Amino acid sequence: MSPSPERREELLATAAEVFAAQGYNATTVRKIADAAGMLAGSLYYHFDSKESMLDEILSTFLDELWARYDAVLAAGLGPRETIEALVTESFREIDRHRAAVAIYQKESKHLRTQPRFGYLTESQVKFEKAWLGTLERGVAAKVFRADLDVRLTYRFVRDTVWVAASWYRPGGLHSPEEIARQYLSMVLEGIALRE
Repeated sequence: MSPSPERREELLATAAEVFAAQGYNATTVRKIADAAGMLAGSLYYHFDSKESMLDEILSTFLDELWARYDAVLAAGLGPRETIEALVTESFREIDRHRAAVAIYQKESKHLRTQPRFGYLTESQVKFEKAWLGTLERGVAAKVFRADLDVRLTYRFVRDTVWVAASWYRPGGLHSPEEIARQYLSMVLEGIALRE
């Protein structure tokens, strides 16, 4: 009898929380098993290693993020609307995968050096191209200011949005969409072309 997909998801969610709180290197299979209320050896019935768990957590998050980003980028929206949609999707992903986002932020620089996690570098390059391309398109279309340093703006928006995983809690006072609207209001007032 194979483990149920629901149980795997529960265990991955538990592992993600432990990795996010303690860091990948400091997390042992025993710590994950303890948090899941099971024996360490029983965890191997579901996963062959903690590396496999981490791989599945990160790849699931990034696959979902890119499915949503690709839909936004293919929608033919204007530059401002694209930025708005990317920010909104980012906050929705933080809502769905807060622990995975925290792990990605803390661990990706180190993990990218390992062949198994080569997709992290590919995703980072794709992410940068999507955001920079949209900002450059906005400057060219005179939707964003001509004097805008797009690389600096990209870093500012990226870091401002994704660091929210450190404080955001699903089911809190504001929905992901409400937070995105507030962030966009603050950001776009500073980069939107004034008429």
